[in-house]
Amino acid sequence: MSWKTKSVPQECVPYDNQVGGEHYQVQIQPWEYIEANNLDYFQGNVIKYVTRYKNKNGVEDLKKAIHYLEYMIWKEESK
Repeated sequence: MSWKTKSVPQECVPYDNQVGGEHYQVQIQPWEYIEANNLDYFQGNVIKYVTRYKNKNGVEDLKKAIHYLEYMIWKEESK
């Protein structure tokens, strides 16, 4: 069966189909917070990396969050 012929189940609940490791299992999923607060791509990535840094890539994830924050600051200062 090719991907074109696969059907999506009637009820597809993303929480039932966890993809990834333990670092994504938090009480409030970052994507829930991002969606509820209507955050953009850059804001969402800051939330994602700060939320998971202790359980995945440590300081590397914090540096990624800083990178997105620096870009956001640059954009704001360029206005």
